[in-house]
Amino acid sequence: MSLVSTTFVEPSYGGRTLGDVLPAIATALGIDVGFHETELVLPPAHQYVVFLVDGLGHQLVASHAEHAPYLHALLTEPGVAGVPSTTATSLTSLGTALTPGEHGLVGFTSRIPGTDRLLNALNWDKQVDPAQWQPNPSAFARLSSAGVHASMVSKREFADSGLTLCGYRGAEFIGADKVGERIAAVVTASSETPSVTYVYDGDLDWTGHRYGVDSAQWRAQLSAIDASVEQLREALDPGVRLVVVADHGMVDSPPEARIDIDAHPELRAGVHLLAGEARFRHLYCSGRALDDVLANWRGFLGDRAEVLARDEAIERGWFGTVLPLVRPRLGDVVVAARENLGLMSSVDFPYEQMLVGLHGSLTAVEMQIPILIA
Repeated sequence: MSLVSTTFVEPSYGGRTLGDVLPAIATALGIDVGFHETELVLPPAHQYVVFLVDGLGHQLVASHAEHAPYLHALLTEPGVAGVPSTTATSLTSLGTALTPGEHGLVGFTSRIPGTDRLLNALNWDKQVDPAQWQPNPSAFARLSSAGVHASMVSKREFADSGLTLCGYRGAEFIGADKVGERIAAVVTASSETPSVTYVYDGDLDWTGHRYGVDSAQWRAQLSAIDASVEQLREALDPGVRLVVVADHGMVDSPPEARIDIDAHPELRAGVHLLAGEARFRHLYCSGRALDDVLANWRGFLGDRAEVLARDEAIERGWFGTVLPLVRPRLGDVVVAARENLGLMSSVDFPYEQMLVGLHGSLTAVEMQIPILIA
């Protein structure tokens, strides 16, 4: 089944967001490294494993009990992603314990201030130093400095990626490409005391983008994830706590729900650069075109999207605290889609035309994430 929603779920930073997971774990470990206060409470333990499943939205798990019985049985109150609800932003929020406005990875693509270039946060840019783009120490580095064994288990290709260096520097990187290899690595790393071990799986997200969440392929992959989580739990020492989280959910956007921005000149008027992704666009305006861009996009989209000036989005708290370094990376205008709308660009982002499942906006299915304790 395909889930769509018009209601937005706005983030509550300091509550049950991804940026609250490691501060809550630090408290559970009995270690004070000066993290912010959080409402998230986790059970005391000396060893924690955080398993992030890319694309595993809370509502998607809730509506697929037959395909994910183990995960479904663990469901409690959902957590919430940050804005936008996309991988680069969410993974960095988890790894740094900061809001998007603090860590500065504000979307899949965003403008490099002072240039006409976009930073693709997943592929990165060799001209951009990750340590300057995100200069704050990671939460893993802070835990490590307090004597916690901090490690990250992920595919080898991610070892030196810009995203890894932004969010997870300070953690020992352990390369593991296959499920069995990954489980063995996590078991070994989590045997240290005290320890926090992070493990990542991106296959469900890839499947959702390619085939959609209302597909046999996605349901089969969900079942495989469910089995791998249960297998990991059985392999871990009973004293190790396992927390399963996600970075976002996903909605299917059929062709009839999509708008090609490039087919409508009024949407391009005054827009110097287009960034973000199909469910959450950053618009960087030319000269003094802000008011015209706002009027054009609001008039064209109506209630199909929320169109806000940057200051309005900041005032709404979408990005949390926004540091001066980060502010110019945000669009002069941001556009968050409702229901299953896709804001495509056949010129700038032609590959998005091939995607079925999308995410990035603030609907409940995209924003609500599981925080499962096993």
